[in-house]
Amino acid sequence: MNILQILLTSLVILIHIYIVVLEMVWWTNKRGMRAFGLKDKTFAQETKVMAANQGLYNGFLAAGLLWSILSTKIDVAIFFLTCVAVAGIYGAYSTQKIKILYIQTIPALLAIGSLLFL
Repeated sequence: MNILQILLTSLVILIHIYIVVLEMVWWTNKRGMRAFGLKDKTFAQETKVMAANQGLYNGFLAAGLLWSILSTKIDVAIFFLTCVAVAGIYGAYSTQKIKILYIQTIPALLAIGSLLFL
């Protein structure tokens, strides 16, 4: 992997580590609720366990991408980046929030492009 490929993949890792923290730690505080458009503190409290589970899955994506960098396995990176891109597309579709495409999908697609074409 070259420097650009590592940087773009690392960006996706950092985004997902932040999402892990939002979902597992900050879900019920002001920052987490604002990030996910939650208006009701009671709802946030009731869905805290579900959000932590989502956060765990995002952590696995970050771990897989880190593994791809450390092992320099481009095919592993492409697999996990594709998972991120598909999750972002589905998230944008299912929640009707286009910002998920910008936060998750576009960085993953840029990293995939760098891996395939550079």
